Amino acid sequence: MRRRVTPVRAGAAAAALVLGGAGVLLGAAAGTAQAAEVSYATHCVPPAGVADPVDGTTKVEITAPATAKVGDTVDVTWKFVQAASKNPDIIDLPADTVQPSGTLKAAGAQSADVAMQGPRKNPAIPKGGDMVLSDMTGTLKLTSPGEVTLTPDAYTVNAFGTNTVCTPSGSVPKAATIEVTGSGSTGSASPTDTTSASASPSTSPSGPASPSDSASASASASDGTGSGQTDFTGKEVDIPYACKTPIGDKSATSPVQINAKKDGGGFALTVQFKKSVMDSPVDIPADSVKPSMEVVLGGADKGTVHVEGPTNSAAIKAGAPIEIPDLTGTYKPGASGTSTLSPGVLTVQALGTTTTCTPTKTEVSLTLDTTQQASGASGGTSTSGGSSSSSSGGLAETGDSSHGALKALGLVAGTAILLGGAVFTFMPGRRTR
Repeated sequence: MRRRVTPVRAGAAAAALVLGGAGVLLGAAAGTAQAAEVSYATHCVPPAGVADPVDGTTKVEITAPATAKVGDTVDVTWKFVQAASKNPDIIDLPADTVQPSGTLKAAGAQSADVAMQGPRKNPAIPKGGDMVLSDMTGTLKLTSPGEVTLTPDAYTVNAFGTNTVCTPSGSVPKAATIEVTGSGSTGSASPTDTTSASASPSTSPSGPASPSDSASASASASDGTGSGQTDFTGKEVDIPYACKTPIGDKSATSPVQINAKKDGGGFALTVQFKKSVMDSPVDIPADSVKPSMEVVLGGADKGTVHVEGPTNSAAIKAGAPIEIPDLTGTYKPGASGTSTLSPGVLTVQALGTTTTCTPTKTEVSLTLDTTQQASGASGGTSTSGGSSSSSSGGLAETGDSSHGALKALGLVAGTAILLGGAVFTFMPGRRTR
């Protein structure tokens, strides 16, 4: 049986601080709670490509009972007074997106690694700001009489599915001592462990989607002057993308389909990621995610056509699935003849950041018979669907150079996407039209 003991101020000889209101759970025979602050040199390694490793000082306060009996299970609390590293100068971290976990070393009368973990609870942290981490808790079952010391060890800071790992780079002073009375041994010295110290939210993707049977449908079409056809269905093509991200360069493949509808001398285009839906692990505000693409022209015509989708109209709860909306725009031919349309650069704007993913190779999704129109796209860019960068006929530029390293991770058809303040996972599944 365990009971709640209200922490009280430790004596001067213990040089301990009081962790008021922490609600530390102690064994039935446990003594007064103690809270002591220690500092130790720490080496922190951010995700690859985000920032250089950091050497800093970690200050923590460990709260544990001063006395207990063999067989007691005691709860301990790890409070971060100061984390060793700051938030890199990349993106602002929204509230409740950071979660710490770590290990507390028990030594002396018994040895054990106490798994510690805190909730994903934090205030908004600006770029370059101090990391504010929640209190971590863990439990330890006391198995042998004598003095048991508690010493903080490595810890991990998880944000958006990425981990910054901080390990001691020098000696670490013990932070608390429990005098364990009684006799004999209760067996295992392992703590009661419901979480792993190195655990982080799962980002395991599902496998890539395969093209649908409709991908074999004919993509050729007339310009409407002969057969009178007005709707043209492209084939679904798998496009490999390369994305520069805060956690390093990433590559992924997405099935994309381009369809067209005759509209006067031009064509209304619709680009579909129709086998992909997204699950968000964090809350996303309404009107905060907007995708766009540069469709690449080939054959008789040259340049790109800008297509874009609407922003999310409603807030998206963590864990709720969302779909990539259809991307639409207008193609005004700049040349007469047979013109091809292929998926190009994909851009996603979210929470003040921009992600740009460039195809490593492209494939024709739709072929159209076109008739040159005034101010058409040949040799340049058709902007009817919205603003776009100019192109000389190849792939469009990968984004404004002022963005520097991309602030978001794009994940297509089975990998994870970090869009500023949200991680999405594309899951295979046909969209309902």
